[in-house]
Amino acid sequence: MSGNDLNTSLAVSADGMAAQTARLRVIAQNIANADTTGGTPGADPYQRRTITFQAKLDGALGVDTVQVKSINRDQSEFPKKYDPANPAADPQGYVKLPNVNSFIELMDMREAERSYSADVAVMQASRTMLNRTIDLLK
Repeated sequence: MSGNDLNTSLAVSADGMAAQTARLRVIAQNIANADTTGGTPGADPYQRRTITFQAKLDGALGVDTVQVKSINRDQSEFPKKYDPANPAADPQGYVKLPNVNSFIELMDMREAERSYSADVAVMQASRTMLNRTIDLLK
């Protein structure tokens, strides 16, 4: 593996870490707003965000890397709860709740954490190999 290959693996790992950081940011927003209802009668609550990735050719490196393609809103229906005293209740007394499922968010968070950790491990291995190569050249 040449120095250029090691630099490429470092750059690819860094892009992977950046993508997983963006994913964690979206998950954190979802968890933080899991109880955020609308402020007026019948208003929509917080709508869960989703993140999509895509491969992008890095022309300088000559390899595909990952990047955020888009951050969208989950189009699933809002669950409703009967709570006529809530200011966001519709005329029938139902409040729309966010379509955030904390269990799903926690599972997504663990998956993002594992992916991030894998990128860190690749980066550490690449740096170790690069340092050993430098030591050999001394």
